[in-house]
Amino acid sequence: MNLQTADRLKKIPPYLFVELRKKISRAKAEGVDVISLAIGDPVEPTPGPIIDELCLRARDPENHRYPTDEERGMLVFRQEVAQWYSVRYGVSLHHGNEILGLIGSKEGCHHFILACINPGDVVLMTDPGYPAYRASILMGGGEPYSMPILAENGYLPIFEDIALQVLRKARAMFLNYPNNPTGACADMAFFDRVVKFAKAHDIAVCYDNPYSEIVFDGQKRLSFLMAEGAKEVGVELNSLSKPYNMTGWRIGMALGNSGIIAAMSKVKENTDSGIFNPIQYAAIHALKHEGAAIDHMLSIYAHRRKMVLETLSRIGITFDPPKGTFYLWVPTPSGMNSLEFTNYLFEKTAVVVAAGTAYGQYGEGYIRISLTVPDDRLREAMARIEKEFGVTIQPPRHKDPKRRWI
Repeated sequence: MNLQTADRLKKIPPYLFVELRKKISRAKAEGVDVISLAIGDPVEPTPGPIIDELCLRARDPENHRYPTDEERGMLVFRQEVAQWYSVRYGVSLHHGNEILGLIGSKEGCHHFILACINPGDVVLMTDPGYPAYRASILMGGGEPYSMPILAENGYLPIFEDIALQVLRKARAMFLNYPNNPTGACADMAFFDRVVKFAKAHDIAVCYDNPYSEIVFDGQKRLSFLMAEGAKEVGVELNSLSKPYNMTGWRIGMALGNSGIIAAMSKVKENTDSGIFNPIQYAAIHALKHEGAAIDHMLSIYAHRRKMVLETLSRIGITFDPPKGTFYLWVPTPSGMNSLEFTNYLFEKTAVVVAAGTAYGQYGEGYIRISLTVPDDRLREAMARIEKEFGVTIQPPRHKDPKRRWI
């Protein structure tokens, strides 16, 4: 018997974080004290009252059945999401047809592709960018097209650089700001350009915004849906994972264009049976009562961010970091590409970081450091790196007007 797997899977590279976990596990099995700064998974616990709400609701037998309202999410959850967006961003959303509950925003990427593109359609995505976008596009039979995002352009795509033959086939686009991996933030002027561009070329926008609350140094919290006409061209994905330390809970939402929401809902209702009711009740409590938890986490990340930047400065790496996410997008030293520098750090210090090229070809020359580790482990990682680079390391080969080296 000759069993075969689908050809589409051959186009998809191994998922970055799965490979990293394997690498870390092998080293730990050999007795190495590995510190991973590669994966963005908050280590602080979910706030206690959210857990209490989950436990309370889980004891109700009515919640042991299929989730209420199945694919779209509980009505009371969608109403609370609408309220949260109204208060947080001044965005008006109708809970009936403009909001869809998700098992985390990551599944929303898949549902968006299956809902909006046909095989052979081009889907624009930023490079560097979150690897799951490319995987979703390929699984849906689409053709990913990389839009370079470079430091000199504030890590924003230049739509005018996209060839007309590409635009004729383009049907959708992924955008993500605050951006993973660069940490860059967008502004309202960029949102207006996106709406204009999408309308001109009939492109559906999927604006992935799970880091909307993780911003620093006076950066405003923004939603793409704040832009005039945004709901005419696309949807926004968001999640409770990052702001409320709920990554494992798998609870998020898609919001915006009612036609796209309906199409995504049709995909979802034929894929799963919705979100466990007690998790939705816990999410309602988080959105309604736990805003202080976000500010608390921001203070923790700001402290860790300062610690890493000061260490990098002492070994000769200084740059102007973007103001979003709990990542730092760090340039590599002269003479080392991203993978070489990543491997060097691991071999010499047992500190794991993510190579920039894991996020696309334009990630070359960078590594990504995550701040989602306990303070003491981050301090130890920085001490190891500073000890290894006891003298100032050499500057990079590539130019960046926003980067300074001593």
